[in-house]
Amino acid sequence: MPTSVQSPAVGTSSLQSQSSQPKSILGKDDFLKLLTMQMRYQDPMNPVKGTEFAAQLAQFSSVEQLSNINTNILQSIDANYLMSQSINNALAATFVGKDVRAAGNKFQFNNAVDATPRLGYSLPAAADSVVVKIYDDSGNLIKTISNTGKNKGDNSFTWDGTNEQGQRVSSGKYEFSIEAKDSAGASIAATSFIAGTVTGVKFRADGTVFVIDGMEVKLSEILEIMQG
Repeated sequence: MPTSVQSPAVGTSSLQSQSSQPKSILGKDDFLKLLTMQMRYQDPMNPVKGTEFAAQLAQFSSVEQLSNINTNILQSIDANYLMSQSINNALAATFVGKDVRAAGNKFQFNNAVDATPRLGYSLPAAADSVVVKIYDDSGNLIKTISNTGKNKGDNSFTWDGTNEQGQRVSSGKYEFSIEAKDSAGASIAATSFIAGTVTGVKFRADGTVFVIDGMEVKLSEILEIMQG
């Protein structure tokens, strides 16, 4: 007389409970649970064949090895990142006292110091006219400087710290813009830069920052290191 064997209800409800909460990624522990559950509730009249069981064990072993490899790779990446960060921090400290040139158009002006900011720009082609405009931290136009360098390549200019009325402005953050045009009146894209002495280095979570004459400049913005 044929015998009908049904899986226990608790197994069915357990599997339904697990399937009701799907996971996007199965780990080696999940794979082992599935394999154990399959062996526990398999039909005794139709058990899993030895070859199928061996294949499942091989799959489990592969999953475990891949998981271990992934863990080792992540640990190696973290270790290399920490090592490179330590090397960069040690090298960054040697920048103190060096004169550098950095990309950007913002600078710090100190009214108490008898010095002029070192500012400049680079032109991809010779210009027919160049106008430099100085703005304060609120975006107000402070000074317009005409007839600065027009040559192709790097050009520098000086600002004496005065406004249009010839009055010396207060200390603070300022920025400048370059309006360059060729003989036909077409605009020429200029790349601004500042120059100064590195007076300090700050190590932050988002990267190393240099203090150049009171301004904070990222390491990635340094264009040239000169002897200080």
